[in-house]
Amino acid sequence: MPVIDFWHWWILAVILITAEILLPGFMAIWLAIAAFLTGLVMLLLPQLTWEWQLLVFAVWSVLSIVGWRYYYARRPIKTDEPLLNKRGEGYVGRVITLAQPIIDGEGKVRLDDSTWKVTGPDCPAGTKIRIVALNNVVFTVEKYVE
Repeated sequence: MPVIDFWHWWILAVILITAEILLPGFMAIWLAIAAFLTGLVMLLLPQLTWEWQLLVFAVWSVLSIVGWRYYYARRPIKTDEPLLNKRGEGYVGRVITLAQPIIDGEGKVRLDDSTWKVTGPDCPAGTKIRIVALNNVVFTVEKYVE
C-alpha cells in the first residue's frame, strides 16, 4: 500500500478549493477544510495508517458541515432584500382587485406577469382582497376593508 503523507491531503484540499471556485454549489469547501485538517493531523502523527486517515477525514468532514450549519442557523446573513428570491412572499400584504370571482373558496389572480391560485372567502369579480399568506404556491386572501 502506498504511503499517504500530510502533503497529499493538502494537495487534495487545494484541488477541492479549486473545485469550489469553478463549480456551482457550496460543498467542496467543507471537504477542503477537512482535507487540510487531516493533513495537519498527519503532520503531527505521521504513523497513522490510511484507514485511520480516512476516518479522520470523514470525522472532520462531518464536523465542518455540521459546524457551519450550526453557525449559520445562529447568525443568518442579513440583507437589505430579504425577499429577493422569495417572489411569492413579496406579494403578502398586497391589496389587489379580483378579475375573476373566488368560487367555493378557490380562485385565481393575476399578479404582474403570473397567475396565482388563491383560497379565501367567496367574492365576486371586482372585489378588493388582501393577500395574507403564502402556502407553497397558493395565496390565502381575505376581503379588504378600507
